[in-house]
Amino acid sequence: MNTTTAITPTVIEATSETTPAQRRRRPERRVRGMWREPFVAVSTLTVTIYALACVVPLWIIFSSSLTAERTLVRTGFSLWPTDFSLEAYQVLFSGSETLVNAYFSTLFITVVGTAGAVMATLGMAWVISRRTVMARRLMVVVYIPMVFSGGLVPLYILVTQVLQLRNTYWAVILPLLVSPFLVFVAMAFFRSIPESVLESARIDGANELRTFFAIVLPIAKPIVAVIALFYAVAYWNEWFFPLLFISDQELRPLQLLLQNMIGNLNAAQALQPTSGVQAPVYQLRMALTVVTIGPIILAYPFVQRFFVTGLTLGATKG
Repeated sequence: MNTTTAITPTVIEATSETTPAQRRRRPERRVRGMWREPFVAVSTLTVTIYALACVVPLWIIFSSSLTAERTLVRTGFSLWPTDFSLEAYQVLFSGSETLVNAYFSTLFITVVGTAGAVMATLGMAWVISRRTVMARRLMVVVYIPMVFSGGLVPLYILVTQVLQLRNTYWAVILPLLVSPFLVFVAMAFFRSIPESVLESARIDGANELRTFFAIVLPIAKPIVAVIALFYAVAYWNEWFFPLLFISDQELRPLQLLLQNMIGNLNAAQALQPTSGVQAPVYQLRMALTVVTIGPIILAYPFVQRFFVTGLTLGATKG
């Protein structure tokens, strides 16, 4: 004889019913349970400390850019502007030709360099990701040598004497045009696309170029956004190649201008349009740093929704 009591739908509904007060308690229980897990608690604490370590220096720079020069000299940097002043920003936005030229150089290098780098990286990754004899040869001849650097001296000779690119923007753009890591990430993503999708396009009459632009690229939006962001940040922050290859004052990008201001106190005076007036050197450094990093930080939210998805897909599939 079966003694098990049958559970009717009415009983299930009765046991699963929860009051509004119980529903409100569930998130609280989840939060309490999360803190009971040592790993979660340690991870959350570590990430919080790391985030503070990243945010606090930026805030000190912003706060110092709003502090008067005399206070910075007397008391140093602080979390809050004790002597509020906009003098540095007035100098920066007073129409200084040096700053305008530096901004134009940085924008040109970033926009043109990022567009060219994305096209070169995706094209190379697409060809290498095809499992053909040509793809294997291209990987051996082109991709593998890119992983190893030839050194600074051969690069300098190639750019200045062979290609004759000294004092041009291309001296900064070309050395950073293809990153082996990002080629690998894009290649892993392309190999994750089902072959049946590509075969369907070929059966419909699409050639390789149309298949890439009409089928592959719309699917690859997350990985394209990630690659574009990596290249844009690299080009925007680049100052070493301009230091090597650009000596013309009108072609210097923002980062090189900032680096010169840090190493040379007289460089700040070039941003002061009124001759004979002493520029606020320390405050000007902080304000120029804010102006320099602002646009690239503001660009991140526009690609944030693609960032995690694209990086995860490219890193885990292959």
